[in-house]
Amino acid sequence: MALYAALFLLSAAVVRSVLDRKRGRPPYPPGPFPLPIIGHLHLLGPRLHQTFHDLSQRYGPLMQLRLGSIRCVIAASPELAKECLKTHELVFSSRKHSTAIDIVTYDSSFAFSPYGPYWKFIKKLCTYELLGARNLAHFQPIRTLEVKSFLQILMRKGESGESFNVTEELVKLTSNVISHMMLSIRCSETESEAEAARTVIREVTQIFGEFDVSDIIWLCKNFDFQGIRKRSEDIQRRYDALLEKIITDREKQRRTHGGGGGGGEAKDFLDMFLDIMESGKAEVKFTREHLKALILDFFTAGTDTTAIVCEWAIAEVINNPNVLKKAQEEIANIVGFDRILQESDAPNLPYLQALIKETFRLHPPIPMLARKSISDCVIDGYMIPANTLLFVNLWSMGRNPKIWDYPTAFQPERFLEKEKAAIDVKGQHFELLPFGTGRRGCPGMLLAIQEVVIIIGTMIQCFDWKLPDGSGHVDMAERPGLTAPRETDLFCRVVPRVDPLVVSTQ
Repeated sequence: MALYAALFLLSAAVVRSVLDRKRGRPPYPPGPFPLPIIGHLHLLGPRLHQTFHDLSQRYGPLMQLRLGSIRCVIAASPELAKECLKTHELVFSSRKHSTAIDIVTYDSSFAFSPYGPYWKFIKKLCTYELLGARNLAHFQPIRTLEVKSFLQILMRKGESGESFNVTEELVKLTSNVISHMMLSIRCSETESEAEAARTVIREVTQIFGEFDVSDIIWLCKNFDFQGIRKRSEDIQRRYDALLEKIITDREKQRRTHGGGGGGGEAKDFLDMFLDIMESGKAEVKFTREHLKALILDFFTAGTDTTAIVCEWAIAEVINNPNVLKKAQEEIANIVGFDRILQESDAPNLPYLQALIKETFRLHPPIPMLARKSISDCVIDGYMIPANTLLFVNLWSMGRNPKIWDYPTAFQPERFLEKEKAAIDVKGQHFELLPFGTGRRGCPGMLLAIQEVVIIIGTMIQCFDWKLPDGSGHVDMAERPGLTAPRETDLFCRVVPRVDPLVVSTQ
């Protein structure tokens, strides 16, 4: 029976292809032959970006797959990325939802909302208010304070000679930065709540990156075979309880002090959003669910991804001690040992910036940009119908030998050469798009860039990095999910390179 079904689908595809050519329509992109009902699901591994990369080596940089009932295309070259995300930006201005996304985000996520009035309103608010240059400058002392606290913890670990969980400490740091900016609280103040928040964030990024057969095979839409709906509802309940307490406490505080800011002049993001919600003057409908979904958007985008990039950078310099030495020498020459590197030092540290670019090239924290077409279009001579899911495979592009010499090697020097020196991470150069580009580019890009500079820079400046077993080699396997962290937590020992007083007094 399955053989007959396969022959029927093959015959139908051949007939449709012949008719399309007679009508002068462009062909669809190439790809492997799909099986009945499941399409190409049987070809997918747990790390989708790696699976798509392997398939692109066989079928070309623009490839078509069927994931159950969903047609999708994978683009794996800068030229195709530019055509999809710039030339046809409005066509690919939407994102596909999933059961997990809708449940966890109250079906109100800014990150996954369609390109419309609500998305435009929040994007403008982020660009000019929440994450604009003026507000980032206002919160710069908070970032400095949190990095200082982080360095003091590492300094104590170094003085005692004990190994510690670098992954965990980085997530604590980035959680503290974003929670301080958003909610005026530090995640580490109450360890049980901090651990609950970190667990929720990691679970969210993992479940958002999973394919749910209930979403992609129409015959299964009323079943929860993988338990994703049940897990999503559990995550949502825990997250809602956490946020409801924070928001309720802030509302009581605002009533006591007669407005936002907790009685002071400065306002965090929560106060700004509550002002909008309570004023009734928002350009769009803005509810409590929208507020909770936005806080989740900021936390997942501002915590896990930043920590992932910093961890990959440290893992790479441990595996490449010559890179660590060059970066330390540059920082010593420019910054010295009498003070700690600051965000404002970045323009004077080209090798450090090259090191960060190289980390983004090999280890983009979100390895694929996902979009959905809202109308038919033609890409590179191939027809892309409406409602097609597009994946721009950044992980694959970072390993393309046509773009990069020695593509699998960690070699920051490539970004100091004339040909590659102009490439940055801000979305203007399609060889490197860790924050996306255009309208749906990451609104937190400026914050993330400032954070990774000061975190990676100070970790390199202040310490030599060793593995507990003395092997000198970090396992670089990835964990599956929406983001691409290392598969296992990174444990290290550090040897201080600066006087502890320098860290404690600044």
